[in-house]
Amino acid sequence: MRPGKRMSPFTYRFPRPVSRKNPLMALPQIIQGGMGIAVSNWRLANAVARRGQLGVVSGTALDAVFVRRLQDGDEGGHLRRAMEHFPLPEVVRDAQQRFFLPGGRAGAPYKDLTMYRLNGPAKRERVTMLASFVEVFLAKEGHDGVVGINLLTKIQLPTLATLYGAMLAGVDAVLMGAGIPKEVPAALDGFAEGRPASLKFEVEGEAPDVAERMRLDPANHFAGNPPTLGRPLFFPIISSSSLAIMLARKASGRVDGFIIEGPTAGGHNAPPRGEKTFNERGEPLYGPRDVVDLEKVKELGLPFWLAGGAGRAGYLKEALAAGAAGIQVGTLFAFCDESGFDSGIKASVLSHVARGEVEVFTDANASPTGFPFKVVRWADDPAKGVERERVCDLGYLRTAYRTPEGKLGYRCASEPVDAYIKKGGTAEAAEGRRCLCNALLADIGHAQVRGDAVEPPLITSGDDLVQLGDLLKGRTSYSAADVLDYLLAPEGTPPR
Repeated sequence: MRPGKRMSPFTYRFPRPVSRKNPLMALPQIIQGGMGIAVSNWRLANAVARRGQLGVVSGTALDAVFVRRLQDGDEGGHLRRAMEHFPLPEVVRDAQQRFFLPGGRAGAPYKDLTMYRLNGPAKRERVTMLASFVEVFLAKEGHDGVVGINLLTKIQLPTLATLYGAMLAGVDAVLMGAGIPKEVPAALDGFAEGRPASLKFEVEGEAPDVAERMRLDPANHFAGNPPTLGRPLFFPIISSSSLAIMLARKASGRVDGFIIEGPTAGGHNAPPRGEKTFNERGEPLYGPRDVVDLEKVKELGLPFWLAGGAGRAGYLKEALAAGAAGIQVGTLFAFCDESGFDSGIKASVLSHVARGEVEVFTDANASPTGFPFKVVRWADDPAKGVERERVCDLGYLRTAYRTPEGKLGYRCASEPVDAYIKKGGTAEAAEGRRCLCNALLADIGHAQVRGDAVEPPLITSGDDLVQLGDLLKGRTSYSAADVLDYLLAPEGTPPR
């Protein structure tokens, strides 16, 4: 299927299988970060890929984003255009009947999907496949560049369906962080060959010898034999040389390279190693143990990209000199014209950046995952002073646990405290937690309506945000192309 070519409704040709040789022949020097919930959307990834670098879409909660976009009327008809190419027309028809509102919601609450559960209905799985397919298809449309998808290992249940949908659309690379994605390479191999794939399902407190499995069998979705697909490259996102060594040697299949992320990156960060200490602002402190030994990584013979604080002039040259294939940059792309952040929020943050009036705070408590999470603070934050009612109705960051009756249960430290305690959680673990699922959807203009209240946003960014004035140079906005020009220019060359 040639990207950009229109086809008659519900016709589809499977992407040609990629050889085991590197399909990225010349490795990109810049990987655009897979940020937030649809901050790294198809428009941003498409713009970056057109310039010969690796554009990346965020795979987090793509199904929720997809159905909310449909309910907002699918402006421009992009989703429906991509859906015409999906190989399961009955899934497309069902999604349109359930969620597409030609005139939009007119302020009504969004209708959401049911929360994921292990071994849930195939119908739920197929919506995720469709959403992932659509995002990657649009990111790849109209050019010959390369596109990746970024997933969080900690968000377990949608992983297989998200991967399979992306592969149906011909995704070129898979990036995964926030955990140890040891089993993912075998899943990619299986899907590429039309075989079933499974991943271990982590249950909190479960004995090591007890293992639930998540499974997806392509044969359950096709009348005939499942197709043979291209096997994307696999780039784990790591924060220690020991994890890189383990994955290179013991992963279930081929690892093609690493993205080495430092604690200045936005979103979730790996917690500091060793005893927890905090600065005067209450932020966790990182030390020498948190610095990745690049020499040990280089010994593995695989390409790697440096991330976290990489969005400054001249850093690409430094990374290449250190033996890296290039850099991954998030923050600079997160606030460009093509990113998914709500335009009003984006403009407000950039205006404060230009005046040096923003700060990035590493919050040790905000995320229900327990990982440190970076939060942007500025005077006109629309969430400032807003008290949100604790509600868990999306459930992507829930943790599975075993009930006293031996059944699987699901809890989240950001849900109502009483409900969390009844499920075996503690009040201490719930203190300060915020619902990232709902807040990050609000960040991109898809805030849920609850009675008279609207879900407040929670903007995350890397530490590079405070240096964005160097790129702005008096402008109030900038494009993804401006970011690439800035990063690729010789050190000291001013941006356009």
